[in-house]
Amino acid sequence: MAEAGVLAGKAALVTGGSGAIGAASAKRLLQDGASVLLMGRRLGALEAAQAALREAVPGGQVEIFAGDAVQRADVEAALALAHAMLGRLDVLVSTVGGGDFRSVLKTDPESFRATLDLNITSVFLLVRYGVPMMREGGAIVCISSGVAKKFHELLTPYCAAKGALEIFIQSVSLELARHRVRINGVRPGFTRSGGTEALFAMPEALAKTLELIPLGRAGEPEDIASAVRYLAGPEASWVTGQSIAVDGGGEINIVGAPRRQK
Repeated sequence: MAEAGVLAGKAALVTGGSGAIGAASAKRLLQDGASVLLMGRRLGALEAAQAALREAVPGGQVEIFAGDAVQRADVEAALALAHAMLGRLDVLVSTVGGGDFRSVLKTDPESFRATLDLNITSVFLLVRYGVPMMREGGAIVCISSGVAKKFHELLTPYCAAKGALEIFIQSVSLELARHRVRINGVRPGFTRSGGTEALFAMPEALAKTLELIPLGRAGEPEDIASAVRYLAGPEASWVTGQSIAVDGGGEINIVGAPRRQK
């Protein structure tokens, strides 16, 4: 039941809450007793996620707010609603992000700025306006990406944004420590989500991708959510300014060699 667990009495906000990783992260927080507010741009998707979470975690408090994570007014409104659930705010989880496959020489300035906004301005806003509300301290967890370490030439704006996010996490962790707020990141590898679902319907391309993952399988949203839950909880009370790769060993496979078959 949602009442039990080490996060009982804690309030959390999850941006990108209707996405696969966002919803899975919210579920883990709910299962350990936290009250959760999901934020996302699409009301219908949020309502579906809310219904699924209420069914999966009976008795869990999960609310929704439709808004844009790169707009200050929307972020402040979502934070206020999350705080109002229990009169406090303890956990912020940012799962917003993404980028298009495109040559830099064919990318317009507006698209470049939009990618930066989506992946790092969204986190800045959450930190800037969320931390002052975390009066008893707390934890912030940001979803980064494997491309922050292993670049892709057709994802340069996305790579740059996620690389900047990881530097932001390290730098701001020093300031936030004075407020008893920890901030960390999770760096997923190839994971099943809305952005990768098409590849799962292409057996040959999928097989080639999995060959580059030492553990031999794609990630599931629950794999990422487990790391989010760890970093959000008391078990990680002495961890800040870090980013954890959850990628089946893909980041270690620096040369990109296919894994050996038994």
